[in-house]
Amino acid sequence: MGLLKEEVNLAIPMGRQFDPKETSYDAVIIGAGMSGMAAAIRLAMYDKKVLLLERHTISGGLNSYYNRRKRSLDVGLHALTNFAAKKERGRPLTKLLKQLRLPYEELQLSPQFESRVQFPEVGLRFSNDLDLLLSEIEKNFPHEKDNFSKLLHHIENFNEVALDNKTVMAKDEVRRFIKDPLLVEMIFCPLLIYGSAWENDMDFSQFVIMFKSIFIEGFGRSRGGVRRILELLRNRLEEVGAEVCYRNGVKKIITERGKVVGVVTDRGQTLKTPKVLSCAGYPETLSLIDEEKIDSNPRVGRLSFTETIITLNERPKDFGLKDTIIFHNNQNHYSYQRPESLIDHKSAVLCLPNNFRDDDYQEGVYRLTMMANYPQWRELKEKTPQLYKEKKEEVLQESIKILESYMPGFKNKEITFSDVFSPTTVERYTGHFGGCVYGSPDKSRDGTTPYDGLFLCGTDQGFLGIIGSMLSGISMANLHGLMASTPQNKGSTVQGNEEREISSSITP
Repeated sequence: MGLLKEEVNLAIPMGRQFDPKETSYDAVIIGAGMSGMAAAIRLAMYDKKVLLLERHTISGGLNSYYNRRKRSLDVGLHALTNFAAKKERGRPLTKLLKQLRLPYEELQLSPQFESRVQFPEVGLRFSNDLDLLLSEIEKNFPHEKDNFSKLLHHIENFNEVALDNKTVMAKDEVRRFIKDPLLVEMIFCPLLIYGSAWENDMDFSQFVIMFKSIFIEGFGRSRGGVRRILELLRNRLEEVGAEVCYRNGVKKIITERGKVVGVVTDRGQTLKTPKVLSCAGYPETLSLIDEEKIDSNPRVGRLSFTETIITLNERPKDFGLKDTIIFHNNQNHYSYQRPESLIDHKSAVLCLPNNFRDDDYQEGVYRLTMMANYPQWRELKEKTPQLYKEKKEEVLQESIKILESYMPGFKNKEITFSDVFSPTTVERYTGHFGGCVYGSPDKSRDGTTPYDGLFLCGTDQGFLGIIGSMLSGISMANLHGLMASTPQNKGSTVQGNEEREISSSITP
């Protein structure tokens, strides 16, 4: 029996061309994650000859799915942030749908019920209606009501996606408004775990991105999960004529005197191109260059996670729980850093995907994410594989304990399925050094690198989440692939209404 009532068909079509058809392209894109797919669609819409290379057999990168025991299981983010209703204009979601020419109805979005940040003595509930959070602030932190309103005004008037923003640490900025240290910790908890590459803090621009996407716009889920989104993107890639090669990544980026001239694929093909857009990560991308390195040394991210997936016949509502996501923390300080031990079980993200307004699952599904120590997990897997398996079982038991604290009786129910993946799994399927989930703390906001013609999109460009990743791909394609077009490029320079559309969407 499958996990979903209505399965989405996302099998890679038989006979897919795994080798490039040409030897020269206007642009090569590394990685068929959300950002890479969006960038390829955007360029191909304007008649660019685009090749998208993906090392694995399926698209999505960190936001994908896998099949186990007749179940299709989402991985990556727990929910779609930046929820927007169909008629809400100017939202990130509706902007990206317009840019990619995707119909809103095809997403089949369902909003959350409500979520919460839960600390030992107080919880803050929030939903896709900001009024709930405001009422929770007034109830639990009445002395901060006016200060929170001032912070909110500052956030709403800040241009978080401006490519020339300077790096300002968010806690310094927020503490200008909020004086209660507990409220500061509770505000940061979901924003850090959902997107910060920094330990215990984040850049203020990214803070605003995450604040708006989670607290103001909120969570939603597509019917069929991440598979429906991937299906829409893959179909759109075919419609616009972008070439996609699975099982064939980039082995080497060829540069001459600091300028991109081509790539070598995993299968040994040498392809000419003046532009490479990479969503592989900043240090990972630079590692593909053999030419004597230009002085640039972006740091490898330190933050990774374990994730536990459990299914029962019972759903969360059977335990009296209506929360969609719970940001759990059992102390008044939120420690967002690589733990000294294999996992940090003091905090976790509990995702209950049945608790969206449209529950299309056949059974109860419970997902629990904890911060993890990549070097220790790597050493276990390499030196003592049996102990590695035993430690994953311990993670499962710790996860059950946390779930039991919110749903008494949970541990006594029959588990119909369980699986745990570690930071080494993240590394295997994303290629990110150190199994880091949110990339390097050294971002390139405008996507540029020290090499002419080599650009970043995705996590290390700086936009976050499923929506942020796609907007990153769109923005970088617009900025570096379309606005930079010359008559020598295939399709020539875009003009008129098209040029205005591209220019206005560089910072969506």
